[in-house]
Amino acid sequence: MDLQLADKTALVTGASAGIGRGIARALAREGVRVGIAARRRDRLEALAGEIAAAGGAAPVIIECDLMREDAPATIAGQALEALGGVDILVNNAGGSRAFALHTPEPQWTEALTLNFIRQRQLADRLIDQMIARKWGRIINITGKSEPDGINGAFCAKAAMHSWAKGLSREVGRHGITVNCIPPGRIHSEQILRNYTPEYRQWQAEHEIPMGRYGEPEDIADLVCFLASPRAGYITGTLIPVDGGLRRYQF
Repeated sequence: MDLQLADKTALVTGASAGIGRGIARALAREGVRVGIAARRRDRLEALAGEIAAAGGAAPVIIECDLMREDAPATIAGQALEALGGVDILVNNAGGSRAFALHTPEPQWTEALTLNFIRQRQLADRLIDQMIARKWGRIINITGKSEPDGINGAFCAKAAMHSWAKGLSREVGRHGITVNCIPPGRIHSEQILRNYTPEYRQWQAEHEIPMGRYGEPEDIADLVCFLASPRAGYITGTLIPVDGGLRRYQF
């Protein structure tokens, strides 16, 4: 299937590793010129080299910590200048850790900023030029809706889902779609850091119907489709990619 993505442009945050890296590579294979943003320049340069070696257009490297107050303006500005416009925004950067019952306010602020506020601000910086061209895609990599305890990231992702649904209703008439993808257990630095091999094996065997953890490519394939003109009637959705792990119905 031709996804009709050749010559489109995309900005992918959190692109230095894991899911973001897989998304950037997949989009580049489809002919998209990508801007890749993250904190670790050495990893971005390595990714850019891989994409170019595989025949993709040279990516635009944007080194920036999303927690910086000026991050949305910096990232959007560099992407627009280098790419000439951003057709596809993939909000992938984020992070999660469990909170105690009485978690200090700065940790709540950090979680909400990293997992919702910056993504909303970045989209806000890019939406007008999408509207002007009557075409755009905003794809948010979010998180699960079954919290097993207090976690600032879960609360932020819930806000992301609500915001994305509302935004989709505002911009649909301009040819712009807005969708969210909550990953299940996808192999990444965070997963490898937080869960032992023994637990990962047990969970794959006992809790995931597909019997394995996912790979970044499992997310990237859906991102490419949602980013394409072929998905122009899909918006305001929340589509888990989790091998059947979650127990909710929709």
